Amino acid sequence: MKNFTQSALAYIADHEDSPTRLEAWNTFSALGLPSTVDEVWRYAPLGDLDLDCFTVGAPSEAPALSAFAHELGERAGLVIRVVDGDLVDVAGSLEGVSVERSESTWSPKYASDAFAQLNCALSPATITVRVADATHVDQPIVILNTTRGDSSFPQMLITLGRSAQVSVVEYLDGGVDSLVVPLTEYDLADNSSLQVSTYQRLDATAWHVARSTGHLGRDARLRQAVISIGAHYNRSRNDVEFLAAGAENELRTTFLGSGHQVHDFRTHQFHRAGRTHSTLLSKGAVADESRSVYTGLIEIEKGAKRTDARQTNHNLLLSPHAHADSVPNLDIRENDVMCAHASSVGPLDELQRWYLESRGVTRRDAERLMIQGFFYEMLATLPPQLAEVVERDLGETLGHVEIVTP
Repeated sequence: MKNFTQSALAYIADHEDSPTRLEAWNTFSALGLPSTVDEVWRYAPLGDLDLDCFTVGAPSEAPALSAFAHELGERAGLVIRVVDGDLVDVAGSLEGVSVERSESTWSPKYASDAFAQLNCALSPATITVRVADATHVDQPIVILNTTRGDSSFPQMLITLGRSAQVSVVEYLDGGVDSLVVPLTEYDLADNSSLQVSTYQRLDATAWHVARSTGHLGRDARLRQAVISIGAHYNRSRNDVEFLAAGAENELRTTFLGSGHQVHDFRTHQFHRAGRTHSTLLSKGAVADESRSVYTGLIEIEKGAKRTDARQTNHNLLLSPHAHADSVPNLDIRENDVMCAHASSVGPLDELQRWYLESRGVTRRDAERLMIQGFFYEMLATLPPQLAEVVERDLGETLGHVEIVTP
């Protein structure tokens, strides 16, 4: 990866904090790219990833907004524009909300994660959205994240003060023949509430390797929705740490695969404290020759009594050549808990389709209605400002998906 390394080192040398960045780069170099021998990357098409296909450079100028991004922005109280990982514009203002740009200090937190180290070495800056104590924001904050260059390493921190409440929508687009490696953290103080929705709509040629981590204080509530349509390889790792009693997390992940796409979701709910609650629901559909992977772990620490944790994964196969793997896991070190996991993989239900056809609905329309119904449970939990436009966009995408069922 000579070309990538040369451009990366030149980029690092141009920054004042180059020693910190170089340390992260050296950690990445020592770790090397993961391989499928590693269980957590077992199903990833890493043999197709050649870093020398990408270069690292200064962020591009902000492009004109797409119609979809423009529509999202019109529904927001605050719009944050990020291009190639850097903050380029903040439009609007909300009382008690600030947006800051600072150098990254996250590298030691992710000592064993090669892609996170790559982000810490090459991200232009940490973009922090800070919500003050007792601030209740009625209008959503929209983050428009666009990739125009060969690579992009966005780094975002959303931090809520005590009893704060806010909704954040992030939309990712662009990324033609690009490597996109976002790293995000959510820090929720006691009794705060964050609803965050991520809609990944990158170009079908992009490599997307994302990781997010939530840290929940006492009685904090994180409701997270991750919707993925784009990218050649889409990996989304979503972790949450429950640090005090009463913390709650609801995570919903959704994807639609077509062509030769691979959607790879990994989740980790780590209950360090008792009387915490997590609910995970992952639902997706794969068509053509696309693949999906879901690997989830609920981990309950010794002493985390009265924890209630559940995870469910459902997959629709829309083609005999599509494939889905589901690997739910439990690691429980406490007796006084409630835990459950479930998964399913299969085609559309023939009886349901027959019922619709018997009432005059064509086979094609019946299949699309069933798929839309399958996704509805996920879209219904989105903020109203986002649900309408995402549902419309998803419906248009489904119109181009070929469904081959028995």
